[in-house]
Amino acid sequence: MLLAQLDLEDAELRARLATGLEAAEKGLQDTAAAAADPRIAALTGHLAAFGGKRLRPLLVLLGAEFGEPWRAGVIEAAVIAELVHVSSLYHDDVMDAAATRHGVPSANARWGERSAVFGGDWLLARAARLSAALGVETIRLNAEVAGRLVTGQLLELTGPAPGEDPIEHYFQVLMGKTAALFSMSLSIGAQQAGASSASIQALDEFGKQLGLAFQIADDLLDLTAPVDWTGKERGKDLATGVASLPVLLARADESPGGAELREILLAGPSVDTAVRLRALELFQSSPALATTEAMMHRRLDRARAAIQDLAPHPAHQALEALCAFMAARTA
Repeated sequence: MLLAQLDLEDAELRARLATGLEAAEKGLQDTAAAAADPRIAALTGHLAAFGGKRLRPLLVLLGAEFGEPWRAGVIEAAVIAELVHVSSLYHDDVMDAAATRHGVPSANARWGERSAVFGGDWLLARAARLSAALGVETIRLNAEVAGRLVTGQLLELTGPAPGEDPIEHYFQVLMGKTAALFSMSLSIGAQQAGASSASIQALDEFGKQLGLAFQIADDLLDLTAPVDWTGKERGKDLATGVASLPVLLARADESPGGAELREILLAGPSVDTAVRLRALELFQSSPALATTEAMMHRRLDRARAAIQDLAPHPAHQALEALCAFMAARTA
């Protein structure tokens, strides 16, 4: 889990977060595989059983630190956030025709695309059911983020409108697919813990910017990180035709040095291994990577600025540590 990789100064906070994550993990496993039919339970519990960073539950718990983190409902909120996230992975893997996830066969590879879609829907329904027990505001947050996730996925499928800036469209997609759940996780934790509206607003903005930085970092790692680090083949986005930020920047590079890479990218998905390897080689000398990294750091700066007026608290240092972790992922 991610908590072990963060440099947290406060031992009491670390212990409290570890306890909360353990409780949230148990709730997640119990809920994801709660279907009465064991065949459905095997499908819906599949991805949850094989772990992950558990970043969204951690964000919920950190948001709760700005109120009363021991309040009832905080752990359930952490479970809701991860259920929504895991449900989106089922749908993402179908859209990407992904064969693996977390180093194991994806749900669509094992049970087929239709079953995987319904498995994701089942998890989303369980998140809604848990939200109903936590009050109207939690229901609203859960419904809002579900809608934004779907909108982001639809925008990704449809692509930019005629005349629309592809990079602006990219960030619209990210605001739905990634940033929405980050901000919701922090907000729902703070809300359940009774934090002030000012704190919730600041955490919401922090989550949006952190989520954008997180996805930009993933875009970079797809082109630069070895498979034993990320668990997926380098250049997977190139093979599937995903318009990641460095790809969009390289497509717009009209300098003579960027001509070969631009030609490869404009030709469509790099299904040919030799072509994909050549594109990866060209990216190493392309200004697109440095520009992408600079844009990631600007989002992290905005995240830090969003919480600068929050009351002093060890959780504030933990949020700063998350920003440092994001920056170090691509260093």
